[in-house]
Amino acid sequence: MNVMQETKLINPQAPGVLHSESFGHGGLIVTKLDDLLNWSRLSSMFPMTFGLACCAIEFMSTGSTPYDMDRFGMAPRSSPRQADVMIIAGTVVYKMADRIRRLYEQMAEPRYVISMGSCANCGGPYWQHGYHVVKGVDKIIPVDVYVPGCPPRPEALIGGILKLHEKISGESILSRP
Repeated sequence: MNVMQETKLINPQAPGVLHSESFGHGGLIVTKLDDLLNWSRLSSMFPMTFGLACCAIEFMSTGSTPYDMDRFGMAPRSSPRQADVMIIAGTVVYKMADRIRRLYEQMAEPRYVISMGSCANCGGPYWQHGYHVVKGVDKIIPVDVYVPGCPPRPEALIGGILKLHEKISGESILSRP
């Protein structure tokens, strides 16, 4: 059977990517470069955790068996040079602000940030009288997705990860700064 006569299938994991039924036998893949790059980013996002308080416990349970972050291709990394997404989980104090910024700058492009919990989003219960608390991590680094809650459940963090997937799937390499 010739390649032109083969039935083309649309890959549900990567919309816009066409492949032939006989891919293992020298088939053909037709796609746009943006779709291919976005699919590869979505399939292997490595988070760098920055657990500062009780939200870090919920992040750890997101990686456990009932929630299984591995199904999204996410394996936590401890080095910023290997990470694609930084998850800020907990209260950010001014002493930590420079360290967070430095770790963010050490991450390779493209890099993403998820702010997890009320304390990371806006200062939480310390927003009014906490002189030592940053009133939102977005004052230090740009944030892509906010996950509300005090502390947010693992389902909420998974929802934030899916929102980040939506954002990444709509990106184009031509529109990057």
